[in-house]
Amino acid sequence: MADMIGFDVVSPEKLLLSEDVDMVVIPAEEGDMGIMAGHAPVIANVRPGTIAVFSGNSVEKRLFVAGGFLEVTEGRCTILAEQAIPVGDIDVSDAQSQVKDLSEDVSHAKDEREKEAAEAALVIAQARLQAVEAPAYK
Repeated sequence: MADMIGFDVVSPEKLLLSEDVDMVVIPAEEGDMGIMAGHAPVIANVRPGTIAVFSGNSVEKRLFVAGGFLEVTEGRCTILAEQAIPVGDIDVSDAQSQVKDLSEDVSHAKDEREKEAAEAALVIAQARLQAVEAPAYK
């Protein structure tokens, strides 16, 4: 399996995924990172977004992550996610409602600290909604 890389996604609740994959595309803070077998070792922050797991040239699975850390070592890619969920498990109307509610929270914030907290939650909610409505990789 020299052309595959081990891939694990771990959330605080459980090990969400552990399998050998052809490639994964991960939403790192610096931009999307494609990870394949033979990738150089790296540690990076993960921003809210969608992980695309590839089998051959097509996306086999999509997982939403709210943020976390990525580590690539020889033969393995591990994500320690703040929150992770299969994109198929996201309720679209709930995600839309969260974006609307958090947008209102930002505009009605009483102080800067409250506004920053609402903005951070809004970024995650918007990324969750985008994961369902407009996946980046087909």
